[in-house]
Amino acid sequence: MSSAQDGAVTVVVIAYNDAEHIAQAVTSALAQGDAVGEVVVVDDASTDDTPHVLGQLAATEPRVRVVRRAVNSGGCGTPRNDGIDAARHPWLVFLDSDDVLAPKAVDTLLAVALRHGADVTAGLCVRRELPGGREIPWQEALFTTEAVYDGVAGRPQTLWDTLSVNKMYRRDFLLSRRIRFPDGAAHYEDFVFTARVYAAGPRFAVTPETVYVWHVRYGTGQASISLRRDRIQNWQDRVNAHQQVLEIMRGSGDQDLLIAAQTKFLEFDLAVYLRELPQRTPEYQDDWWRIAREHVGAFETEAVRRATPAARWRTEVLLGRERRAVDVRRLAELAADPPRLAPPYAGDARRPLWDEADSIPEAADEIVLDGLGDTPVAQLPFYALGNVGAGRRLVLELRLGDLYGRTAHAGPERATVELRHRVTGAAHRYEAAWEAGPDGHGWRAVVTADVAALCEGGTITTWDAWVTLTFRDGESTTRPLRAGSGLRRLVRMGRRGRVLLLQPYATSSGGLAVHVTDGLSGMRRVVAGRVARRVRS
Repeated sequence: MSSAQDGAVTVVVIAYNDAEHIAQAVTSALAQGDAVGEVVVVDDASTDDTPHVLGQLAATEPRVRVVRRAVNSGGCGTPRNDGIDAARHPWLVFLDSDDVLAPKAVDTLLAVALRHGADVTAGLCVRRELPGGREIPWQEALFTTEAVYDGVAGRPQTLWDTLSVNKMYRRDFLLSRRIRFPDGAAHYEDFVFTARVYAAGPRFAVTPETVYVWHVRYGTGQASISLRRDRIQNWQDRVNAHQQVLEIMRGSGDQDLLIAAQTKFLEFDLAVYLRELPQRTPEYQDDWWRIAREHVGAFETEAVRRATPAARWRTEVLLGRERRAVDVRRLAELAADPPRLAPPYAGDARRPLWDEADSIPEAADEIVLDGLGDTPVAQLPFYALGNVGAGRRLVLELRLGDLYGRTAHAGPERATVELRHRVTGAAHRYEAAWEAGPDGHGWRAVVTADVAALCEGGTITTWDAWVTLTFRDGESTTRPLRAGSGLRRLVRMGRRGRVLLLQPYATSSGGLAVHVTDGLSGMRRVVAGRVARRVRS
């Protein structure tokens, strides 16, 4: 039985030298059903077997149409523009060759668009980490319920969704507003395209359903642009794209959108790079600091004022201090999600300071952590440290400092440690009471975990450590446990003499995690992995 909307949608797939994955992407588009009238694949002058794979697909499926560019464009924008031009149907969806559309994504987006008379409809995107398979929702808070907005000014947090691929567009809307992607070797082209879409004031609908699966492949040697953050040019490209975003917002005449775009950069973009900044070379850090200061220094004062306390403090340090290794380390902690502020704590509760300015020759003024005294307990950047102890079981000694007197005032009573399976989300919980620290400063709690309960029959599993702090009045806050001392490989004897191997370690963001395996097969996997890493190095 046919519908009036059969063949209403063109799915534009872009590909370059991706013979390994392109068929899976195209198949996911064809599997959407009758609403997809065509799948236009733009081959950006591939030199591998991609043209052959596409030829086979087109020969067996009449809905597949291949547009082959004679010369590689150097980016993603030009082939997407080619797809817009080639499309024959009233609705457009974009798909990258190494990703897939979620089942029923097109039907879902089209139904919501028609129900609300929308020009653009967005759904949830999940990042699927491969080969492990863990899925992480992208900007999940924006997709909690179905809704529609006349323009995004009524919900400026929409600007946090900079993806072009989790949306369906009315093609006439894009053409009439002359909305296109940046051409050529432009990076972060999604930032600019979505800014043009938002600035045009579309009727914008949202669905909480998952519509797009973004594959993040680690260890392949072909990291996407967004994963090449170890290159300073990546940061410069991101800033250049954001400068274009701000120009677009200025041109729209909507001052609130301009400020919202600046606040988003302080909250999100700066934080993403700050978390990893301690891992970079001093030369990279100097260049990053300079580029960031030049860009952020031109922001509106109101954009900083509207940011969360942690984002305001990060901005004040960036603009008020020259780069120092100690500040980089503390800023990385303050950029974590949720943020945590490492000691020392200068000043006091009435005037909390980032540092003692008189001890820094180049510091002109004190940096006051404005708003810390009024921040709700659940949002305070508590710093909870986990030291790994010896013994037959996994022993975690927790340490909690006094954050400018706010911790003492709240009265920490209970610590709940949760070890979360990185892929499945399964959790083991352990509780302990806080007691005064042995040195008279801060608080201490100790939990023990049964390592055998964390094992899964010879496989290597990874568990992330989280801690929930519960205070005197019943308020609580949950955050990753910070990795402390004792990070070394430990061998234990489990039940019936079974050998257990655990490796506590610090994640890239400084959190505490534990690799666990058991049995001889598990041991062999660990040894084989170590040998393989040595050979690759």
